[in-house]
Amino acid sequence: MDHKTIAVYDEQAVKYANMADNDRHDPALISFIGSLPKGAQVLDLGCGPGQAAAEMARAGLVVTAVDASTEMVAMAAKLPGVSAHQATFDQIAGENIYDGIWANFCLLHAPRADMPSHLGALVTALKPGGRFHIALKTGTGEQRDKIGRFYTFYEIDEVQFLLTAAGLTVTGTTTGEDPGLDGTISPWFTMSAHA
Repeated sequence: MDHKTIAVYDEQAVKYANMADNDRHDPALISFIGSLPKGAQVLDLGCGPGQAAAEMARAGLVVTAVDASTEMVAMAAKLPGVSAHQATFDQIAGENIYDGIWANFCLLHAPRADMPSHLGALVTALKPGGRFHIALKTGTGEQRDKIGRFYTFYEIDEVQFLLTAAGLTVTGTTTGEDPGLDGTISPWFTMSAHA
């Protein structure tokens, strides 16, 4: 994980939490929760301040929330029903653990060369038939934003290929654009899939 990116999230955790407060009303999150039975085991990868994890817990899911940022984990751990701990993408391990994995705007901070191995580990941790959600920023190449965070940008067909190669079946894609923490409006897409 990129240390400069983690430092930005540590320094701006409160501002990010305020921006992400409406995430609990995200249609993709509502759909993801609705696709899982109560009591399902879910991994919130790159959980940030934990609003999505808390919403999942409110809906009766058993949530493990992880983030590389100390400050984000501290915020998430304070929310009801959320078990949060610090971990980087390459520390995700295990087999057939999760009924669902929510990877919302987190894997875009990993280098492109590492994406296949990260997806492989996540699919291994996913139970057969498990649900998978990923959200990324649209584009090409790798670069830092105005506040120093590292980003890898993807096109939809590239990610569809990566998910299929990892053993997932893609079931839906949505697109949009929103301002980020650095104030820049960026296009993005989400993709839902199952093992």
